[in-house]
Amino acid sequence: MTQDQLSTAKDKDLPASLIAIQRAAKVARELAVRTNTAIVVLRDQKQVRITADELRQAGVR
Repeated sequence: MTQDQLSTAKDKDLPASLIAIQRAAKVARELAVRTNTAIVVLRDQKQVRITADELRQAGVR
């Protein structure tokens, strides 16, 4: 869904779900850095592995 669709959704919990997902992703990146593990994300419908070093270089603490 687009941001516009979320903001006009009839279900009032739907817009908050995007914020929750973004917050969870941030915590996952931070945990990966702390534990020196990689994460896997979807980019252009392909799985991409991002190492802890790559996350550090991107500024994740």
